[in-house]
Amino acid sequence: MTNPESLSLRRRLALEIGRKLYQQKVKEHPLRQLFWECTLRCNLHCRHCGSDCKVKAGQQDMPLADFLRVLDNIRQHTDPHQVFVIVTGGEPLMREDIAQCGAVIYQKGFPWGMVTNALYLTPQKFNDLLRAGLHAMTISMDGLGEEHNWMRGNKYSFDMVSQAIDMLVAHPEIKFDILTCVNRRNYPHLSAIKQFLIDKGVKHWRVVAVFPVGRAATDPDMHLTPEEYRGILDFIKLTRKEGLIDCSYGCEGFMGNYEGDIRNHFYSCQAGVTVGSVLVDGSISACASIRSNYHQGNIYQENFMEVWQHRFAPYRNREWMRKDECAQCRHFRYCLGSGMHLRDDEGRLIMCPLHRLK
Repeated sequence: MTNPESLSLRRRLALEIGRKLYQQKVKEHPLRQLFWECTLRCNLHCRHCGSDCKVKAGQQDMPLADFLRVLDNIRQHTDPHQVFVIVTGGEPLMREDIAQCGAVIYQKGFPWGMVTNALYLTPQKFNDLLRAGLHAMTISMDGLGEEHNWMRGNKYSFDMVSQAIDMLVAHPEIKFDILTCVNRRNYPHLSAIKQFLIDKGVKHWRVVAVFPVGRAATDPDMHLTPEEYRGILDFIKLTRKEGLIDCSYGCEGFMGNYEGDIRNHFYSCQAGVTVGSVLVDGSISACASIRSNYHQGNIYQENFMEVWQHRFAPYRNREWMRKDECAQCRHFRYCLGSGMHLRDDEGRLIMCPLHRLK
C-alpha cells in the first residue's frame, strides 16, 4: 500500500520540475478552457449535487447573445481555436436551443464540448449536436443500473447513459470520457463498472470522490472512510497498469506519493490560470466546480479579457492559503492549498484530500 505522506526522492525531483512549469503557466495565464454555465435548470435531483440545481431555477438561462459578446471579446485578444468552450449547467440539454448555441460558438472559431447527464440525449438531439460542431463530451455514470439511478434520482437515467455511450463510441471523432463520483454504495462495485465500460468500448474514465459541498455535505452515503478513499487511488493505480482503459483521478487535490501514478500529469489547480468561466448570472469566475464566491467580475459590467488579464490574484498567488492546517504543511509547495473548489467563502479549507487519506 502506498504511503501518501512519504515522497520518494525520484518523485520529489519530478514534482519540482512540475512546480517550475506551473509557475511559468501562472505567469503567462493563457486562457485555454472556458466554462459557460448556460443554465441552472436540471432534469435530475442528484444526491451529491454541489449547486442544488432545480427543474425551475430561480436564475434565468443566460441569453446566447450575452455569451457571444464574451467570445467576441476573447477573439480580439487570442486565437479562438486555442480556447475550448465547455457548456455546462445545470443540465445544458434543458435548453431547447443548445444545438444552436453550439453551432454559433463553433462558427466563431471556438471548439466546444459539453458536460451532461445524458437523460435528454436522444439520437435526434445527438445528431443535432454533431451538426453543430460538437468536439467533446463528458457523461456522468455513477454505477450500474439501479445503483446509478439511486444516485441520480431517476429510473431511466442509466438506460439513457448506456445509450449515450453507444452513440459516442460509434463516433470516434468525438472525444469523450465517463465521470464516476464514488460514494459508499458504488465503491464496492468499481471493478464491475470498469468492466462494463471496457466492454462498451470506452477509452477514457475519470473517477472522483464526492467532496462535501451542497447536498453531499449532509448525506452519510457520500462520505467515504479513509480506507475507501485510499482504495479508490489504489484501484486507479492498478487499472492504469492494466492498460485496458485510460483511468485517472480528478483534479481534487495533491495526493502525495500517489502523484504520477493516478493521473496523466501531476496535480495542479488550473482554475484562474488556464481555466475561466462565465456563470449564468454573468459572474466571471474560474472552474465551474467552484461554488464559493471567488468571482472576479461580471460580464454585464466589465470586459471579460480585462478581468482575465489583470485580476484572479486569489487564484494565481496562493500564498494566502498558507494558513490553518496548511500553515506548516511540508507539501504546500506542491499542493498550494489544494483545489479552489475546496475553499469556502471565507477562504477556509473545507477538506484536505491528502489528510483525508489518513
